[in-house]
Amino acid sequence: MTTHAHYTTEDFAHSPLMFYYEVTQACDLVCKHCRASAQAEADPGELLPEQSRLLLEQIATFPRRPMVVLTGGDPLKRRDLFDLVRHAVGVGLEAALTPSATSLATRKAFERAHEAGVRRLGISLDGAESAVHDAFRGWEGSFTRTLEMLRYARELDFAVQVNTTVTRRNVHQIDALAELLADQAIAMWSVFFLVPVGRGVEEQRISPDEYEQVFARLWHHANHQPYAVKTTEAPHYRRFVLQHGGDPLAGPLSSPGRRAPLGVGDGKGVMFVNHLGEIYPAGFLPLRCGWFPQDSVVEIYQRHPVFLALRDPDRFKDRCGVCEYRHVCGGSRARAYAVTGDYLETEPDCVYVPKQMRRKTDFP
Repeated sequence: MTTHAHYTTEDFAHSPLMFYYEVTQACDLVCKHCRASAQAEADPGELLPEQSRLLLEQIATFPRRPMVVLTGGDPLKRRDLFDLVRHAVGVGLEAALTPSATSLATRKAFERAHEAGVRRLGISLDGAESAVHDAFRGWEGSFTRTLEMLRYARELDFAVQVNTTVTRRNVHQIDALAELLADQAIAMWSVFFLVPVGRGVEEQRISPDEYEQVFARLWHHANHQPYAVKTTEAPHYRRFVLQHGGDPLAGPLSSPGRRAPLGVGDGKGVMFVNHLGEIYPAGFLPLRCGWFPQDSVVEIYQRHPVFLALRDPDRFKDRCGVCEYRHVCGGSRARAYAVTGDYLETEPDCVYVPKQMRRKTDFP
């Protein structure tokens, strides 16, 4: 079995690096920025257990098998979750899990996940203190439960990626969050920049200038903390780091989350299937390209016109289309679509002016 650690840019055309399967939309939280607008009960139309198993089997037929992230909603609300994990591992897939910080996220649940074959967890932390995080997550006690989940993960030897969504609510806490995570033995900190979809339309994005300020702090912490740092839906962080002579995913050489910058983005090394079987380039880019089981996820990834366009940065418009960083960055296609209605439009939250568009009198 090939692993995602050996994934290269040559694999973009035929296989995603990361495959996200939203096993259920059900979740007991009411997060302010939720992409899925999750609800307490499962949608009656969600894929049946046998259909979910068939999906996992099909994913395993990609020329290079992706890592499968079982997400939600809250995947722990799915009754057959651990059976699905065992099935994924049984067909040769590496499975990760993104549990929500609710009463379901017990040590016993983590032990069952580990026994089933999960080795990687994604855990969300959106504030350095309970007041900020709990307000974000819509449940008093979520911050405490999240720290308990991180402790369980350490005790059970999971590799953990902490996911933080940056908005006006918590942009002032970047440094405090970085320091808090230093003691949590995590592999990677993934900082997500808001895309106005789902309940996220009610949140306030930070300004393009503030992105650059946050990027500077992230780059600082990438060089000083015991974990790797990356961004989600802010590929222009890679541009920022390259401008400063660095590696966009730099971190301690021992960090299991570290890999070379590939230019991964929506539909380019990434694929998403929701609880109903609808196929998308990414969870935050609501352009339905097919429907499993009627359509093959392999065929859609390799041949659908939207996926092909997303993997061709020369087709992007305005600044993104001529930017010298377009192959490693390319901007957030999801944010471009959410803001402009055109997934090929330029990244709306980037301040950088490409060399080709500068006047001779501009500073370099």
